[in-house]
Amino acid sequence: MINSAMIKKYAKECGADLVGIASMERFEGAPKQNDPRYIFPEAKAMIVLGFRVPRGCFRGIEEGTYFANYGSFGYYHINLVYAMNVLRELSCYIEDNGYEAVPYDNTSVRLGAGQGRAVHPDKPKPDVYLDFRIAAVAAGLGEIGYSKLFLSPEFGPRQRLALLLTDAPLKPDPLFTGQICDRCMLCVKECTGNAIDPEITEKVIVGGKVCEWGKLDLIRCALTYDGGVPEVNPFMPWLSRKLYKYIISRGNWNNKNLSFRIRKKLWYIIRNRLKYYQASWESYHHPSPIEGARGCTMACMIHLEKTGRIKAEFKQPFKKREPWLLDNN
Repeated sequence: MINSAMIKKYAKECGADLVGIASMERFEGAPKQNDPRYIFPEAKAMIVLGFRVPRGCFRGIEEGTYFANYGSFGYYHINLVYAMNVLRELSCYIEDNGYEAVPYDNTSVRLGAGQGRAVHPDKPKPDVYLDFRIAAVAAGLGEIGYSKLFLSPEFGPRQRLALLLTDAPLKPDPLFTGQICDRCMLCVKECTGNAIDPEITEKVIVGGKVCEWGKLDLIRCALTYDGGVPEVNPFMPWLSRKLYKYIISRGNWNNKNLSFRIRKKLWYIIRNRLKYYQASWESYHHPSPIEGARGCTMACMIHLEKTGRIKAEFKQPFKKREPWLLDNN
């Protein structure tokens, strides 16, 4: 009979860097729209796979000279090519052993999450959208940092995640009991969009484990990540800069009270009027993450490596020069 050790061994042979197993009971209390048990009511376990984002994917953004690599190789390829191939191989392996497997990828379901009509009063609307960070915690792979990014003891914030539900009776892994995030707050300080609240936090309980992070302004985060801050976006032409300045003239960008409507309109302009983004959609179906997650990923990665809080070790430190910023005056 198939067991957890066999699953982990095969998943890593297929290319996963991290593998953890969660029992379905650990999702008790999840919102109906985010509960994996509605996808596969007979599931006995969730397998969570982690795929490292190579450190070098951030190098070009750090130097300000090569932005395409992070979006294509560090995001699209892992989420929609590599991870999905591993999910397929692992699903077939489980099927060959007589059990059902439901693969769940990182990106595509977001397009229709919760937008459909419930097929029964007792069911949530399609599509059920699973929280990958919560799933990784439930599988014992690590913790959620103050930035709300998932942190593993192996790579810190440098991984993408993929999920698989199965009715195979697998033994779950224990929850992670260490501490990776030391609340250095560099994610807050270095976020160019001021998207993480330094004082207000949100929390959930997963299998008895308390997960807490800084309250995140999702629209501000997405706009920043996609290059909506001109100081870190060399692809923003004059017209878009003018539109940007017109919109934020109604409120200071660093003002947390800048209206949701204005930020959302700005996000639409940036994502739909820049040629670089249009090319990104055509090439890998995702807007290019120009900002490179300077705070939540890059600053966190640098700090965790420097303080030895993760296992990843390198001969040279990542940061070698002062960070660049464009003058938009």
